[in-house]
Amino acid sequence: MADPAFTLVQLRYFVAAAEHGSMTAAAKSLLVSQSAISTAIAGLEHDLGVQLFLRHHARGLTPTRAGTAFLREAREFLSHAADLENVARGAGGDLAGELYVGCFATLAPFFLPGLITAFEKAHPATTLQVAEGEHSGLKAALRSGECELSLMYGYDLEDDIERVVVHRLRPYVIVSSEHRLARRKRVRLAELVETDQLILLDLPHTRDYFLGTVVDATGIRPQVRHSTPGFETVRSFVAHGHGFALLNQLPADDVTYDGGRVVPLRIQDQVRDLEIVLAWMKSTRLSRRARAFRHTVTGEFANMTSLHQKN
Repeated sequence: MADPAFTLVQLRYFVAAAEHGSMTAAAKSLLVSQSAISTAIAGLEHDLGVQLFLRHHARGLTPTRAGTAFLREAREFLSHAADLENVARGAGGDLAGELYVGCFATLAPFFLPGLITAFEKAHPATTLQVAEGEHSGLKAALRSGECELSLMYGYDLEDDIERVVVHRLRPYVIVSSEHRLARRKRVRLAELVETDQLILLDLPHTRDYFLGTVVDATGIRPQVRHSTPGFETVRSFVAHGHGFALLNQLPADDVTYDGGRVVPLRIQDQVRDLEIVLAWMKSTRLSRRARAFRHTVTGEFANMTSLHQKN
């Protein structure tokens, strides 16, 4: 078997240059000279026989098509190289190093801090690096290798993305504490749609999910009074009596940022739950750190579900 046409150092320098967009920034992050980065990448391109970057004067680096494909594989290769080192040093014991994961922006404040706490408590030598984003950005991060895993919603995932369902969210309604139906525990959507306007949480896919839920359950399309990408902005509009809203994340407090109050109501209609999944690329062999994080996530969500059922 022929020796590979690269070294681990070259791969590390290449990945750093791609992530920082310039050799100068990569050199600063790795505490090496810029010439070391430049020489390593030039040697890598020569030995592989491909151009990995387009060099732009005063505008840094852009990976070529070959460079983008190589970047994903290089990240995975370095991750498994770190696993191999950990096994050699600790005979398969404690995990160490960094793990890059993605998280859907609206899920992050509800679940991410607790998951990080549980994971780093179980594996104190590891560090989680998290990229928050929307659905399309998280899928792109998985495909580029920027993230090994991503906590996200289970819709619109292509066949190249593997996933495990970790939780299911039932949508609910919020109304103002002064609303005529505020003392009810349950409500039919038709009771609101026919008389009240909708405050819409307007995020990619979220808009279609909520409007689809209303249409599928009631056959009535609500009139949208305000739309906003801000979760707390939606709650504040509702607290001030501008309309009702559909949400699926339930904060611990009914008080809004400006001191108003909303009341959550269960939806009496049959509506579709929204799945939360942990996703990764089918073509990727997960590192030990990623597999450990997957174990933590599934365990923590199982505990949440168990406590919720008991209550």
